[in-house]
Amino acid sequence: MTAPPGNHLLWARGLRCSHQGSPALLGATVGVPPGEILAVLGPRGAGKSTLLACLSGQLRPEAGEVWFDGTPLHSRSRGARERLRRDRFGWVGPVPGLVPELTARENAALPLLLRGASYRTARRAADEWLERLDVAPLARRRPADLLQSQRQRVAVARALVTVPDVLFADEPTAPLHRPDQAHVLRALTTAARTHRITVVLATHDPEAARYADRTVPILDGLLDAGPAGPAQEGTAPCVTSA
Repeated sequence: MTAPPGNHLLWARGLRCSHQGSPALLGATVGVPPGEILAVLGPRGAGKSTLLACLSGQLRPEAGEVWFDGTPLHSRSRGARERLRRDRFGWVGPVPGLVPELTARENAALPLLLRGASYRTARRAADEWLERLDVAPLARRRPADLLQSQRQRVAVARALVTVPDVLFADEPTAPLHRPDQAHVLRALTTAARTHRITVVLATHDPEAARYADRTVPILDGLLDAGPAGPAQEGTAPCVTSA
C-alpha cells in the first residue's frame, strides 16, 4: 500500500464496489487537493453516489484505497469512520433529511451540539449560516412549514455549520428550480472558498458543475482523475476500461 501524493487531501485509487451483484464502481481513481471544489459529472447510475459514499467512509470499497489527510480511510473501523464523518466531514444530498420536530435553527445547529458545543455557540453559528443562505427569518419554523428550496438551504447550512474539512454534496440542487439551484450553489461554493473547505460535488447537470474549480466525468463506474491524469480546469476525459 503506497501513500498518495502529498498535495492531495482526499485520494482514492482503484475503487471497486457493487450493489447486490451489480457493479457500481469499476476502478475509480481521483485526487482532490485541499480547498478545491471538484465536480464529478455523470448521468444517473454512473456511480456518483457510490463514489461519494466510499470517499466519505460510508461504504467500504470491495477493492481499492481511500486516503484522507495522509491516512488510509478504507482500513479504519466503522466506528472510526463514523467519528471522522462527524468531526471533519459534511454531507448534503438531494433530500434535506431534516428532523421534523426541530426548528430550522435547531436542525442547522445539530451537528455542533452532537460534537459537544454549547447551545449558545451552536445557535450563534447556525444563525450565521442561515443568514448566509437567506433563510434566517425562518429560523423558528419547522420543516413542514418551509418550501422545498428553503428546506434544502437549511440542509446546506447544517452541512457547513461545523466548517468541515471536506463537504460531500450529492446532487444537492436536483429537486430545485433553476433560480433556487443557482442561489444554493453560489452560497455553497462561496462559503467553501471563503473557509477553504474542500468540496466534492456529484451532479448530472453541467450548469451545476460550472461552479466547481475542476470537473471530471464518470460513466458506468469508470473514473480516472489521479495525478497521472488531467488536473487542469475544465473537463477531463474518462477512461473506457477498468
